[in-house]
Amino acid sequence: MAAEQPTAAPPGEQTRIHNIGYRTYDGPRLGRAYARRSLYSQSLRGAYGLGRSAKSKVLPMLLFVVMCLPAAIMVAVAVVTKANDLPLDYTRYAIVMQALISLYLASQAPQSVSRDLRFKTVPLYFSRPIETADYVRAKYAALASAMFLLTAAPLLVLYAGALLAKLDFADQTEGFAQGLVSVALLSLLFAGIGLVIASVTPRRGFGIAAVIAVLTITYGAVSTLQAIAEVQGSTGAIAWIGLFSPITLIDGVQTAFLGATSAYPGGTGPTTAQGVVHLLVTLGLIAASYGLLMRRYKKVGL
Repeated sequence: MAAEQPTAAPPGEQTRIHNIGYRTYDGPRLGRAYARRSLYSQSLRGAYGLGRSAKSKVLPMLLFVVMCLPAAIMVAVAVVTKANDLPLDYTRYAIVMQALISLYLASQAPQSVSRDLRFKTVPLYFSRPIETADYVRAKYAALASAMFLLTAAPLLVLYAGALLAKLDFADQTEGFAQGLVSVALLSLLFAGIGLVIASVTPRRGFGIAAVIAVLTITYGAVSTLQAIAEVQGSTGAIAWIGLFSPITLIDGVQTAFLGATSAYPGGTGPTTAQGVVHLLVTLGLIAASYGLLMRRYKKVGL
């Protein structure tokens, strides 16, 4: 028995239009600037765990509190003892607390970019009006702002305490301003380095380990070489060796231009000419970090 051949549908039955209720968007188009601000705000909030799980808030908030705690203790001591000056200069505070700053950077730089790389959401950002430069600027500015909040908050505690202790207003204001300039430069430099390292791998754990390794190894090697140079009497080389670690770079800049006391061995800070080199290297690293991030995300967004 022959199989029945399917009959062709009449021309009018082959095509149908279904109205399923979709409507075109006729609201305001906020554009790139709004998208960039939103990404910056979201990234800055995420750097302190805001808008994320309670577990994500523990480490950044704990580091923030621990960062401010020594400043509060110093203020209490200055007020009670009626000291004539604070136990620690504003420009020295971040240098002394560098381990906590490095730990914060290592934990939050990968959080800012690694998840986007791991889950391949970067091309989705670029499918909208946002461009590579917008993404990089928003992420860079957010992490630098988070770092600035971390490092400037204890300086504000010190300044408020100094005024409560009735220390000289002009001297304290000048020192506070110098400290803010120093931590602003530190925040830009550290944020750039942290993001460049974290953007290499989508694995957050690898990013954390890499950031810690780079900051720790460079500082340890530079400090060791500076100590050897001091023992051998090569004090002129100490400042030049300081060019090879981020924290010693900042130390050299603030010693040369902000009147800070150097943490270099023997207190041998750079001269003004050497300080200019430190400043140029610092600004060059910031610019290079931005350029490397741009190149990295142009490739990722393809």
